[in-house]
Order: sequence, then C-alpha cells, then structure tokens
Amino acid sequence: MEKRFEEKLKEKARKVSIKEGAASSVMEGFGNRFMTPFALALNATNAQIGFLATLPGLVGNLAQLISLKLIRETSRKKIILKAVFFQALLWLPLILIGGLYFFFSLSSNLSVILLIAIYTVMIFVGAIAGPAWSSWMKDIVSVKNGEFFAKRGRVVTSVLLVSMLLAGFILDYFQKRAVFYGFAILFFIALAGRMFSYYYFTKKYEPRFVYDEKNHFSLRQFVTHMHENNFGRFVIFVALITFATSIAGPFFAVYMLENMGLSYLAFTMITISPVIATLLFLPIWGRFSDKHGNVRILQIVGFLISTIPLLWVIASFVPLPSKFHLIALLVGVEIFSGYAWSGFNHAAATFVYEAVSKEKMAYCFSYFNIINSFGAFVGAILGGFVASQSFMLFGLVPIIVIFLLSSALRL
Repeated sequence: MEKRFEEKLKEKARKVSIKEGAASSVMEGFGNRFMTPFALALNATNAQIGFLATLPGLVGNLAQLISLKLIRETSRKKIILKAVFFQALLWLPLILIGGLYFFFSLSSNLSVILLIAIYTVMIFVGAIAGPAWSSWMKDIVSVKNGEFFAKRGRVVTSVLLVSMLLAGFILDYFQKRAVFYGFAILFFIALAGRMFSYYYFTKKYEPRFVYDEKNHFSLRQFVTHMHENNFGRFVIFVALITFATSIAGPFFAVYMLENMGLSYLAFTMITISPVIATLLFLPIWGRFSDKHGNVRILQIVGFLISTIPLLWVIASFVPLPSKFHLIALLVGVEIFSGYAWSGFNHAAATFVYEAVSKEKMAYCFSYFNIINSFGAFVGAILGGFVASQSFMLFGLVPIIVIFLLSSALRL
C-alpha cells in the first residue's frame, strides 16, 4: 500500500517536472539564447564572445563539486530551491549593465566584462542544482526513460520555440529604436520564467535520499580510471565532440549578425529552426532509443554532426538572388542540424541515466559535465583566438577557417 502511494507521488512529480521544465525554457528562450546578441549590442569582440559562451559553463560545472558536498548534508529540494531563486534575481544586474552602457556611456570593454562575470555567477548558481536535480530525477523516473524524457523534451522544446520566436519579434521591433528596451523586456520575462520554475519545484515530491559514503569517488579517481570502463570512454567521446563543436559553435551568431548583417528577426528564425527540428524528431529518437539503444543513435548521427559547419561554409559561397534566399538556405541547414543534434543529445542524456546507478548518479553526472565543459571552453577559446586574427587563408576569412576546422575535428 505504501509503495503504491509513493508511486502515485512519483507520477505526480513527473508531471510537475514537465511543467518545471517548460518554465525553465521561458528563461532559456527569452534570456540565455540571446546572451550573444546582447554582448554584440555591447560591442563585444570575438574573443569575448568565446569567453561568454564557455567560461560560465566551465565555472558552473565546477560548482557541481560544491553541490556534491551539499547533497550529503541537506535535501536535494532545498539545494535546488535556493539556487533557482538566486539565479532568477541575477537577471536584474544584467538589465542594469545594459542601462549603464546605453544611457550612461559605460565603456564597451567594462560592460562586456561585467556581463561575462554576472552571467558566469548566474550559471554557477544554477549549476549547483545540477547533481541534486539529476539524482532527484533518477529517483522519480524508474521505467521507460527514453519515452518520458522524449515527452518532457517535446514540451520543453515547444515552449523554448515559442519563447525564442516572441523574443525575436520583440528585439526586431526595438532594433531601430532603442534596442536596450528590447533586451530589458526579454530579461524581465526570463526572470519571471525562472520564478515559475521555482514555484513548480516547491510542488514536486522528493523521495527519501540516503547518502552512502561507499558510493563516493573523487573527480581524480574518475579521470584516472575513465578509460577502463564503458561510461568513462563515453565521457571522453562526448568531450572531444564538444571540443570540436565549440571551436565554431559560439560564432555562428557573430557570423549572422556581424558578417552577414542579418536582422534580429532573421537571426531568430534561423536559430529556432533546429529547435523545430528537435520538436519533430525527438519522439522518433525516443522510440528508437528504447528499441535499438543509444549507441546505435550515436553511430548514426556522429558523421552527420561533422558536416554542419561545412554546410554553413557552402551556404556562404552559393550565389543567391537575395538575402531572403540566403536565410531560407540557412534555415534548411539548421533544420538538418536540429535533426542530428536532437538524436545526439537525447542519446547522450539517456545513456547517462541508463549506464549509472542512482547511488552514483550525482557524481557521474557532475564529472561528466565538468569534463564536457572543459572541452567546450578550450574549443571556444581556440575558436575565438583564430577568429580574432587578421589573416586570409586561401582567400578565406578567419571565421570561415574555424568553421572548416570544427568540421574536420568532428570526424
């Protein structure tokens, strides 16, 4: 009887988790996805864009080491509630930075440095909740992982899509007037979305968690032995893919807004294309994952991912009659990108939940994120360094060179 009652609580928690994810997507769609355009509005350099794209993630994932210690002393729910609430409030100083730059002549360099610093703190605070969240989810999702996470992913992606689209219209409206007001509106909505996420976390059931010291292992121990086990080799594989991807990843937005001179609305239409593709293909990947396994998905999409930057280069040199045709072509490229990456991300996330026991989930999830974010940081710094140089290689500008380099290293 007690077991049946707890299962009902878990079922309700799974439903609440979907609502919480949707609220988080509002913050993602109105806020996080427009950090690079905001930095460019503050006149950030390519090197600064590289730091903005990856330093917060690296520092944030290192924060998960703190979370692993907190899990031993307090409930996962309390950790997450405090982190989410503080993270929501940090959108206010980001709005303040924009106001100081646009209305009080704060220097571009200082504005971007403050942006990177505050955004890093924001991601740091949010990342503290990471291990607690993954452990919590492991306790409430025990069967049909692929099916549940695919369903949750569809809802989260749908909300993200609508949020980004609305954000793009808002920015495009203010682009020729006072773009600061556009970003201020976006960031206030992002704050509200995170507050709704906080509310849903308060309503979510947390199964009893008992910490067992025998399940503890350090990051050094994990790295030392990661080549000896299946999960460790998987982490190495994903980190290398992330390194290669991050050489170019942060600079597609720069290329669209600066090099191509696209509007915020055009930028948004291209950026949401892979989100639409994810929404369409995620159910297929979820069923495929449950039937054939995640390794098979990774085998299928591994090569496809390597072609994405190359397709951007080809699109840049194809003679087209108008900018509209260029935008349409890039939308097609990004739909293909969404197809490939939705399979990769779903397989990677599900693999972690299936390969790791719930007792070790928090540690493995944290160490996976730390190593992966280190790969992203190194890749983006390399890409930012190359993109900031003044040279021509076979008639190609530096930003095209990093696209080709990223494509080659993904193979």
